[in-house]
Amino acid sequence: MGRSDLERLSKEELIELVLRLQRPPKTSRTSSKPPSTDRKEQRERSKPGGAKLGHEGHSRMISDTPDEVVEHRHDRCSCCSAVLMVDLPGEAISLHEQIDLPAVKPRVTQHRRLAVRCRACGARVVAPVPEAARRTPFGPRLHAVATYLKTFQALSYERLQAALADLFGLTLSQDGLMNLLRRAEVVASDETGVRIEGRECLPPGVPQPARRRASGRGHPRG
Repeated sequence: MGRSDLERLSKEELIELVLRLQRPPKTSRTSSKPPSTDRKEQRERSKPGGAKLGHEGHSRMISDTPDEVVEHRHDRCSCCSAVLMVDLPGEAISLHEQIDLPAVKPRVTQHRRLAVRCRACGARVVAPVPEAARRTPFGPRLHAVATYLKTFQALSYERLQAALADLFGLTLSQDGLMNLLRRAEVVASDETGVRIEGRECLPPGVPQPARRRASGRGHPRG
């Protein structure tokens, strides 16, 4: 409706037009229309789904170096039932890949110190303490995984204990996990206390003055 059309309207017609424009659109909330009509109108106004015209599709790349290749072929001809020998050349008509994680289980290396008797002089010679026995019994990979889950994924000690048990079959106490993280090279923590098997403890990496302040045993100020 143009300006000239509006000028030809009477006062009552203009008022009716303004009131009609101010009314909200009829929906199931503002009228007796069923809710199904709302969804139909929304579908009519909505844009079609899927990629836009001219969009270049992307798909997962097929691996050039698969760990295992399984070939599937018929052992008999579907037309004459003749036996199809396994040495017949085949043509790959499709490729399908299945990606999975390898089974992970703890690898335990046991170091045994041996004592032997010298045949020349009869002395009992004991092997020196290996370097592995001087450190924590947990290896660097376990340190890295525990630190990642505790620091970056913000797992509590209880959930970290459950995660290591569920994922790797490791049975570690929460005290053992705290000692493990205490010996890690990098530990991100503040002075907030944590609960270890029902006890209030300070996290590893908190300096000793902070531990004294948190426990209330700090020196009184002068």
